[in-house]
Amino acid sequence: MPRVKVNDVNLYYEMHGPEEAEMLVLSNGILMSTASWAFQVPVIARHYRLLLYDCRGMWQSDHPPGPYTMEQHADDLAGLLDALGIPWAHIGGISYGGEISMVFALRYPERTRSLIVADAVSHVEPMLRTVVEGWIAAARTGEARAFFSATVPWNFSARFIREHPDLMAQALERYALLDYPAVIRLCEAFLNLNITDRLGEIRAPTCVIVGEEDILKGRAFAEEIAHRIPGAELHIIPRAGHATCWEQPQVFNSILLGFLTKNSAKGR
Repeated sequence: MPRVKVNDVNLYYEMHGPEEAEMLVLSNGILMSTASWAFQVPVIARHYRLLLYDCRGMWQSDHPPGPYTMEQHADDLAGLLDALGIPWAHIGGISYGGEISMVFALRYPERTRSLIVADAVSHVEPMLRTVVEGWIAAARTGEARAFFSATVPWNFSARFIREHPDLMAQALERYALLDYPAVIRLCEAFLNLNITDRLGEIRAPTCVIVGEEDILKGRAFAEEIAHRIPGAELHIIPRAGHATCWEQPQVFNSILLGFLTKNSAKGR
């Protein structure tokens, strides 16, 4: 169980794939863990060195008192790369992890070979704020069922929920293991996100992905991010809600690999 101390917190991480390959970092969504990339690891790690980690407040990393900030998460990632001797990487993530990735690209442009932003936003509009405030209220109860009911309909399409009762049951079991005060701190950090006006500063090649049926952080947010980052490409995945890497993993992986191939150091 590898962990390194970064900025006074111990961060859990995993490395997959050939040591000589270019590095890809994938950052988790709020309720994800490194295990949530199970559909990506076998495919991506054939071609790239893959770094997965839990940021502060998540699962196997430390859960220090807050408040947390997205800038702090970006600095933690930079510290993790330093500790592992990684000068630069392709930087990506989904949802909360996509937002960390954008902040990282703004703070550490020289370390960002390319940027992958999946199902993320660059600011929080009133509807989204209301939803996340509802998540915080449910988390304050400490009841797994209440939090499950408040979050799952936003994180998956109705079709995926209907067709995968086994995965939903597993999710409920995981929710019983959550550190709810830490979840609240993560949600509060998200609510302070506001980088839309700075997106034009990002110069890294950028891939923006969104599920066609994402009702949490949907197409309009993705289109704005792609429009504001110079030269960004936008991919809309059909028949997918917010968790595109789960709902359409083959399409998600194909987009990632195609983008990374175009923007590898060897290809530039």
